[in-house]
Amino acid sequence: MGAPRIAVAVVTMGNRPDEVDALLESVAKQDVPPERIVIVGNGCPLPDFARRLSLPGEVTAVELDENLGCPGGRNAALARLREFGDIDVVVDLDDDGLLVDPDVLRRVRDLYAADERLGIVGFRIADELGETQQRHVPRIGNSDPLRGGYVTGFLGGGHALRMAMLDEVGDWAAEFFFAHEETDLAWRAVDAGWRILYAPELLLRHPKTSPARHAIYFRVNARNRVWLARRRLPLALVPVHLGVWVLLTLARNRSGAGLRAWFGGFVEGVREPAGERRPMRWRTVWRLTRLGRPPVI
Repeated sequence: MGAPRIAVAVVTMGNRPDEVDALLESVAKQDVPPERIVIVGNGCPLPDFARRLSLPGEVTAVELDENLGCPGGRNAALARLREFGDIDVVVDLDDDGLLVDPDVLRRVRDLYAADERLGIVGFRIADELGETQQRHVPRIGNSDPLRGGYVTGFLGGGHALRMAMLDEVGDWAAEFFFAHEETDLAWRAVDAGWRILYAPELLLRHPKTSPARHAIYFRVNARNRVWLARRRLPLALVPVHLGVWVLLTLARNRSGAGLRAWFGGFVEGVREPAGERRPMRWRTVWRLTRLGRPPVI
């Protein structure tokens, strides 16, 4: 297999101009430059990055009339890349992230060149002190963030996707807007026989944050959890998965307002249409289990 052609995609709401500039400058310092850079303004106008910054490759700005959420914005970038038709791998980066090392894209290129069934590569995310939060490690329990290998999921903040995989399994679940869209895509990829690799040597520096900083977090998190189970799990596992997460939420969340919002979202997920139901095969359930995360957790 020849060297895959790489694009970088960044989705922003226009409220982090300095961070986006710093991220793009870190992309410009890569020893293997991307063929294309697509920047999506999620309901916001964009400055002329190509003129303001010295960027490699061809820079394309996509301005959306409304905020379509993380998955919707990334789908807009994918649609534009498909129009060009000359990209094999897209690297998605959070707009407040930073590539610390200059060889990240080269390593991504080499990983995909070596494995034709590699669909997704997850980056390691660390804060300004070099610490990786446990929720950013794609394994259950107190897992070493520096241990790489094949896993069942990946982080939205920094990852790479093979375009051929997306052509087969479909793009992001735009209706999720925020939360669990990565799991939805990961399960579809594994069910189709693609591999997901966690590569901790691919580092994205990202400010330490809590997902609960988003006002809609508890409601959307619960709604999407229900949608995820309804869309992707065999019927027998749907109540098991949701029951486990009800218990975990009750054990972890001490906020009355948070719990009310979470259970309101849970009811919304049950009542509202979940979208296309395409449950994974039982052999995929077993494969996810062997990789360390059965799809009931």
